[in-house]
Amino acid sequence: MPFDLGAAVRLTGECRDPDGNLTTAATAVVTVTLPDGTAHTPAAVETNTGRYQADYVTTAPGRHTVRWLWTQPAAAYTDVFDVQEEAPPAILSLADARKHLNRVSTTDDDEMRFWINATTRVVENFVGPVVVRSCTEEHQVRNADTVVLRRTPVVAVTAVESALTGAVSYAVDSLGVDGDTGEVFRLDGGLLSGRLRFTYRAGRTVIAENISGAARIILQHLWETQRAGRGGLAGGSQDYAVTEPIPGLGYAVPNRAVQLLDPDRLPPGVA
Repeated sequence: MPFDLGAAVRLTGECRDPDGNLTTAATAVVTVTLPDGTAHTPAAVETNTGRYQADYVTTAPGRHTVRWLWTQPAAAYTDVFDVQEEAPPAILSLADARKHLNRVSTTDDDEMRFWINATTRVVENFVGPVVVRSCTEEHQVRNADTVVLRRTPVVAVTAVESALTGAVSYAVDSLGVDGDTGEVFRLDGGLLSGRLRFTYRAGRTVIAENISGAARIILQHLWETQRAGRGGLAGGSQDYAVTEPIPGLGYAVPNRAVQLLDPDRLPPGVA
């Protein structure tokens, strides 16, 4: 499961000799390589014969690589872990997910958070951004009345800069935006021009019940189907039946969830 940004990750590795026996090494070094390519070497300690651990406090979101290297005997081990962004978009709270899945224990909270994030991505594949987040994109514009942002609905445009120099190209209070279509235009009726970098917030400030309801059905489906042999799906077969695969998503989305999302579904070809 992904770790929270700022949390300590306990890294473990085993040093084994060529015969496969756990062995104390002369030296043990663990290197953590961050998504930006920088590397850190937290102190490694031997906890039992041949078993080593190190604690690393995360400082950046993304995929991290872990490389253990021992000498005398020569041994190596490579692994990875993921760190989620500081405020990952989540369509459901952990409390809502627990309630819907009838989970009282907190034992599975980390796994539940993982599936909440997966559910969010699935729902947004149908309807566009749901959880409000910051987006940045570039557009090459030549004397245009409007620029259409790719992620809708748009809550607000927060900056328009030159993609070449980083200087402010247009003050945001001089611009209008159609939140539903993503169209940005000058309030004075003038034209937009240049290679522009738009920073804006996209998503829904109020999440409609059909969207949150579909999210609950998808979460239930994903939670139960990866627990084969633990009984049938709560709510009967109608809500959670999946009769046809969806391009790019396979059998991840039950029929009833698709029906709930239909009123807000993106037009074909819109990402």
